[in-house]
Amino acid sequence: MPLNVLFSAPHARWDVYAAPLRNAFAKLGLDVRLSMEHAPAEVDYIVYAPNRVLQDFTPFTRARAVLSLWAGVEQIVGNETLSIPLARMVDPGLTRGMVEWVSAHVLRYHLGLDLDIRRDDAAWVYRTPPLASERSVVVFGLGALGLSVAKMLAQLGFEVTGWSRSPKDVPGIHCLHGQAGLSDALKRAEIAVLLLPDTRATENTLNASTLAQMPAGSFVINPGRGPLIDDDALLAALNTGHIAGATLDVFRTEPLPADHPYWAHPNVTVTPHIAAETRANTAALVIAENIKRSEKGESCHNLVDRRLGY
Repeated sequence: MPLNVLFSAPHARWDVYAAPLRNAFAKLGLDVRLSMEHAPAEVDYIVYAPNRVLQDFTPFTRARAVLSLWAGVEQIVGNETLSIPLARMVDPGLTRGMVEWVSAHVLRYHLGLDLDIRRDDAAWVYRTPPLASERSVVVFGLGALGLSVAKMLAQLGFEVTGWSRSPKDVPGIHCLHGQAGLSDALKRAEIAVLLLPDTRATENTLNASTLAQMPAGSFVINPGRGPLIDDDALLAALNTGHIAGATLDVFRTEPLPADHPYWAHPNVTVTPHIAAETRANTAALVIAENIKRSEKGESCHNLVDRRLGY
């Protein structure tokens, strides 16, 4: 009997994902009827991205799991009508995109490339670029994305520290955790990369107090979540020069309002939430693999812990 898989996402996503999902189902030998219009009581699995159509999950009495197309699940994890397993997206294509984006901006700040890119005079200023081993980078968040980023930066030669809520042991990475390790991590963060989830516990991780603990002249890179930063505190630290620069890809309000101070600040780079994007072909295989696992009685990969919010 075919499995009924509901694709519940903005309509524009259907044209992007329909063919890759069908190809992935066929590749794994799954007999699936994929549609945006299955009757709720007949749905076996829900492929989900935040949308206005599906807010109430109670009619989906037969559904066995919700499979998110997003790495972040903050817009669904608190939905009280959702009681079945929820899997977040850990997509190899998205991960690779994040690693490349972060590595580029870490190297940009580390080598001081903006000094030459923005040069408006003919001054011949000789300077010796530092080596990566002379720079301390801290990755805040050691989930799938943060761990991949930390490993790549370590391969490039940086002195890499990773901070997470719970203990981690990663070869080549100096791991700190919990509130006790946060101050030490901040003091090491000549370049801070934020890849924490968006939860009550992580909101304003960078605030006036924590920014002040970072080394003078340090840099902030945020491709994680907008609420991780207290915007007013970051702007104040940029204005004093304590923070030398910030590259921000995510914001509390998106698109970032045209009158937001970040746009005009000379030491802020704004990118329009492009650090990492789920790739349809690789994400479809992740979805198909989770459905196959579920049908065999196994747990889906990357299940969300509702208590933690990610």
